[in-house]
Amino acid sequence: MKIALEIFLLLIGFVLLVKGADFFVDGASGIAKKLKVSTFIIGVTVVAFGTSAPELAVTITDALAGSGQLIVGNILGSNVINIFLILGLSAVIKNLPVEKTTRFIDLPFLIVTGAIFVLLGALGNCFAWWEGLILIVLYFAFMAYNILLAKKQSKISLEQAAATAVAFDGDNSVEASQSAGFWQKVKDKYEFLQTKVWFLIIITVAGLGMVVGGAQLVVNSAQFIAKDVFHIPAEIVALTVVAFGTSLPELVTSVSAAKKGDVGIATGNVIGSNIANVLLIGGVGALCTGANGLPFTAEGLVSGLVALGASVIVFASCWGKTKSVSRIAGVILLLCLAAYYAFVFLNLYVFKLY
Repeated sequence: MKIALEIFLLLIGFVLLVKGADFFVDGASGIAKKLKVSTFIIGVTVVAFGTSAPELAVTITDALAGSGQLIVGNILGSNVINIFLILGLSAVIKNLPVEKTTRFIDLPFLIVTGAIFVLLGALGNCFAWWEGLILIVLYFAFMAYNILLAKKQSKISLEQAAATAVAFDGDNSVEASQSAGFWQKVKDKYEFLQTKVWFLIIITVAGLGMVVGGAQLVVNSAQFIAKDVFHIPAEIVALTVVAFGTSLPELVTSVSAAKKGDVGIATGNVIGSNIANVLLIGGVGALCTGANGLPFTAEGLVSGLVALGASVIVFASCWGKTKSVSRIAGVILLLCLAAYYAFVFLNLYVFKLY
């Protein structure tokens, strides 16, 4: 009976994480659009931070509980899923053109910070509080760069796009509401309210609250199921169940953006989320664990190298003639994900290398 309840709470936690992050992204990106910021900048900053909120909430919850065992696995597992699964699936749906600044700045920065994260963790097998502080400073430097870049960009007029969308809704809202069902009316009303600043603020705050509550449920249930039922190491659970659950917001956001042809959001979300995971969430985790340090195990080292390799694959794939992550590259990324998880479980039950 206890295991059934914990599984139920785990699922409820994931639902709260996904919908909470969804509300947060809608609210925060809506506010950002009113500030006339380009889609890639929104993706790599506001949306990336919003979709990384589950990882941040899980990190703080686990650290304050005195464990810290889920933090590194959740960070690195999420980064592997973000690139191999989310970026791979988005690329399969639609080729993802990569801007020049992304090829020369953002992707190299992701690779360098990923290497720094692995190096700091491997030295002493843990992160000290001052190493976490270094990661946080790097994150705010990255955010400052993007804010300056956003001020200089004038190619994309999101204000005009928003005005067009509002005009379209206004011309067709009456006719649509008469013929649509109940849920369509709710959706139409929600989209209309998203034009109001007060509503955007409300759903932003509410979304963060749902993320925090969902993270508490996920951490508690995942630890119980792993340790007390299946006797699986917490690090493995963090790399798989928790990492996938906290990556669902990125999956939904990027795949939806790719289907709509908004590749700026799709690529920016993944790159920005991975940078936020390594620098902000890793840094906060190290600070919250205090004098105990944030554990960095052999599983973390392997997953960190895999995540670093995934970033290199994406960086290499966008230097072809099309300067994009192609459908072929997307398939390769998905195959790499399957190979990675096959290794994780074979090592757990067969090889036992570490």
